[in-house]
Amino acid sequence: MAINVNTVYQTVLYILNKEQRGLMTPSEFNSVGTQVQLEVFEKYFEDLNQQIRVPQTDFNYSNRVENIDEKIAIFKTFGNAIYNNTSTPGQAYFDFNPDTAGKIEDAYGQNVILYRLGEVTYNNEVLLQRLQRNNFYTSEKSKLTKATTTFPTFLYENEKLFIRPTSIINNIQIEYIRKPLNPIWGFTTGTLGQYLYNNELYNETAQPTGSIDFELHISEQTEIILRILQYAGIIIRDPQIIQAAAQQVQMDEMNKKS
Repeated sequence: MAINVNTVYQTVLYILNKEQRGLMTPSEFNSVGTQVQLEVFEKYFEDLNQQIRVPQTDFNYSNRVENIDEKIAIFKTFGNAIYNNTSTPGQAYFDFNPDTAGKIEDAYGQNVILYRLGEVTYNNEVLLQRLQRNNFYTSEKSKLTKATTTFPTFLYENEKLFIRPTSIINNIQIEYIRKPLNPIWGFTTGTLGQYLYNNELYNETAQPTGSIDFELHISEQTEIILRILQYAGIIIRDPQIIQAAAQQVQMDEMNKKS
C-alpha cells in the first residue's frame, strides 16, 4: 500500500503553518519528496546488510530481515535482456533496451528504471556467476574454470552484460530492483490562485497535473514527513524545525537498530 502524497503534504504544511513558519510550495515539496524517498529507499540495503549479521527472532512480524525485505519487495521485478551483436569479435553483449529516458519494460509491462541488478539466469533455470573483469577473462584460459552453458558467467559493466560462453545469444533473464517513481503532488489553480490537489494519476500527456503517491512501505510515512520537515527548515531558514526533525529521525533510527 502506497503512502498518499496529499496526506504527507498536508501534514507538512500543517506543522509548518501551526507556528506561522512559512509555506512549502508544491514544486519544493515534489523536489524534496523525491530526495527523501531515495534516501529512505537506499537505506534499506544498508539496514538489510547490517541485520543479516544479527540473530533474528522466530516471530514472523518481528523478524527485521524479513521486514526490510518486504519493503524492498515492492520494487522487485524481472525481465529479459536483449542480445546486441557488435562488429567487434568477442564483444557482443546483452543490454536492457532502454528508451531515451533510460527506462526499460519489465515483465509486468511497466516502464521502469533499473536501480540494482540481482540474479541473472539462462533459460529460466541456470544461474550465471557474476565475476569481476580480471576473473572474467582469466577464467577462460583454463579448461577447469572455462564457462559452459551449464556453468555460465557474466561481467556487468556500463549497464551491459557480457556473457560466457559466447554461444549463449538468447533466453537471458534478469531480476532487479527498480527505482521508485518520483512522488508528485499534482494540482490545478483555483479562481483565487490557490493550489487545488488533483488526485488523478499523473500522466505526462493525458494528465500532466496529476499526482503520484510515495511508493515506499506505509510504515515509512512518519519518517518521510520528518525528513521533509528537515529540508523544509532549510528552505524557510528555520533551525528549530531542522533540529527537532533531525532529533526525531535519529531517535527512530536508534529504536530500529537497538
